[in-house]
Amino acid sequence: MVCLGNICRSPLAEGILASKLNAAKFEVDSAGTAGYHVGELPDRRSIATAKQYGIDITNQRSRKFIKNDFQKFDYIFAMDQSNYSNMVSLAETSEDRAKVHLMLNQISPNSNSEVPDPYYGGDQGFENVYQMLDEACGIFAEKIS
Repeated sequence: MVCLGNICRSPLAEGILASKLNAAKFEVDSAGTAGYHVGELPDRRSIATAKQYGIDITNQRSRKFIKNDFQKFDYIFAMDQSNYSNMVSLAETSEDRAKVHLMLNQISPNSNSEVPDPYYGGDQGFENVYQMLDEACGIFAEKIS
């Protein structure tokens, strides 16, 4: 799960997807394409929103997406077009590029819709993002389980 700073959208996506999958069979992680917040906790509003749904994301720390993530993960989900482009530009092979997907294409294939960044908005933006990610992660979890 990848967004820009790895403090709002991707930590929520990581927590949501992890809650829907068997932890013994799947590894879920998140990262940001920028290193602005490396080592920091998710945004307090992401933590609070996840907590409302029984998901604890306080064990997560922001990290930057690296090329080695292509070898480590089978699926890489971008929250928006900018992060998608940033990751694809790091890909060295067509196989690596094929691993990168826009998260909301799980809901509406080929729509290339983006998960909006709630950082500069209020609490409702985080709730809206949670609902989008919960639906997309549910669809993906069904596909791979």
